[in-house]
Amino acid sequence: MMWHMTEVKRRATVKDVALQAGVSRGTVSRVLNGQPYVSIEARDAVDQAIANLGFVPNRAARSLVTQNSQSIGLIVHEPHSVFVEDPNIGSILLGANAVLSDADYQLSCLIADSQRDIERLSRYLNGGLIDGVIVVSARVADPITRAISTLGLPAVYVGHPRDIGNADFVSIDNRSAAREVTSRLVATGRKRVGMIAAALDRDSGSDRLAGFVDALGARFEPQLVENVPLYSYADGQAGMKALLERSPDIDGVFAANDALAAGAIEVLKGAGREVPRDVGIVGFDDSAWATRCVPALSTVHQPAIEVGRAAASSVLAQLRGEPSAGGTLISCPIVWRDSA
Repeated sequence: MMWHMTEVKRRATVKDVALQAGVSRGTVSRVLNGQPYVSIEARDAVDQAIANLGFVPNRAARSLVTQNSQSIGLIVHEPHSVFVEDPNIGSILLGANAVLSDADYQLSCLIADSQRDIERLSRYLNGGLIDGVIVVSARVADPITRAISTLGLPAVYVGHPRDIGNADFVSIDNRSAAREVTSRLVATGRKRVGMIAAALDRDSGSDRLAGFVDALGARFEPQLVENVPLYSYADGQAGMKALLERSPDIDGVFAANDALAAGAIEVLKGAGREVPRDVGIVGFDDSAWATRCVPALSTVHQPAIEVGRAAASSVLAQLRGEPSAGGTLISCPIVWRDSA
């Protein structure tokens, strides 16, 4: 039997570039790092040699010199299932990546699903491999927040946990939007309006519940709130089942996000309730879930790409040494469809 070995192409080095360009390795290094005192002729020769050889700078080696990795971490503190299911996370990621790419920064996505993940991330953040972080779904008393604060990393939070001090954040106005969409639901003539609340350990969940309570005022009934752990379709199903068992005459529901609302609609249909004739339902996010629902879901539009772009711009401003922007609050309009 004959074995054939594939030859692995050797990666070009700074020495190779210097030899082809006819300059010293120090000159090549100054060109790569954007330093002065290099003639136009030498710079052109180095650039041509890099193109000819397909040379790719070693980021790790450069960071030892520049103390700058050109990488920003996007930390998502959610279970893997929610990371895949929640369209807002993907949109935040795309918005942030667009801004960072324009600034020649690499986005590194870091998921914290378990205590082991949190411990690993804390070690990673301490290794100098990233220059700053964007944190999505941080909770109050989040150990990741503590690690970032201890390290003094430039950071911006998507959302506004109450214990981040004066750290920069980008958030939507969850409370006002929840109050408005609930008020519109009530205005359709609903008498007993409940809520499937979720993620009350973070500001998005607690603020949406607060907005719901604001809208109902004296009509608020605590027994018509069902708290579920996650913003997920399955939790929407579980929450709606619990509300129907406790209050069969419920005729309106505010679900804290669209995935919850989609799960709730499925349960209502299974129970023989027609939406919106028997039960009006509204969600939050204006995600793909909203348009896949039958009937289409009335909801709150969350400008997630804009949020991601604003978060990336904030962390880059910190790296440039600009004064803190503090908090950025982005408004989100109601999108009224057929479910209520």
